[in-house]
Amino acid sequence: MSIFLFNPNTSAATTCAMTELASAEGLRLIGKTAPFGAPMIVEPGSLARGADAVVAMLDELLAAQAPIHGIIIAAFGDPGLARVRDNPVIRRHEIPVCGIGEASFLEAGANGRRFAVATTTPALEGAIASAVAASGMSPQFLGSFFTRADPFEAVKDPLRLVELLAEAVRAAEEAGAEAVIIGGGPLAKAASELVGNRTLAIIKPLPAAARLMAARIAARG
Repeated sequence: MSIFLFNPNTSAATTCAMTELASAEGLRLIGKTAPFGAPMIVEPGSLARGADAVVAMLDELLAAQAPIHGIIIAAFGDPGLARVRDNPVIRRHEIPVCGIGEASFLEAGANGRRFAVATTTPALEGAIASAVAASGMSPQFLGSFFTRADPFEAVKDPLRLVELLAEAVRAAEEAGAEAVIIGGGPLAKAASELVGNRTLAIIKPLPAAARLMAARIAARG
């Protein structure tokens, strides 16, 4: 079965890390890296460029007549998600497509749970809110809480990144969140270091997307 993970940024190392983490959920994934764009998506312009790159990756697969049984878009703003779903081939064959943002919102907000996002990219606050709205989970969304550091500097030091995200998680919990999503594909390893307690769930977008994809494939029979 050919299930693809599209990384909308240009970092092949990030693609490998995300593919490994998502595959740990028992779903074999084929990673593809954006052929153009930014090494890390931190603002609306690079998010829009990532959407174009996602469409380009799909077009390449379709041109090669590659078998496609599912697609996960592995950037938190879900760039290109609607465009991929609207592709005539994807629609005709009812191929499941999900974004890691979408999957994490649905999981975090399950059973009416109030949730928030902790992440490194304040310039994407509006894009995150729009992605939450597209998933239908806005009524339970308490907003995004950001690390107090430049996004590129934050990811350079893995230990410091975990500390910064932990601060944002605490702020979200104080605001009333029952679940907090660690928002961003490049934050996948840091998210694994943050453990929820009995009153707060930590949601990791990549495993959430793998679970959602597995469920959607199983539902097709």
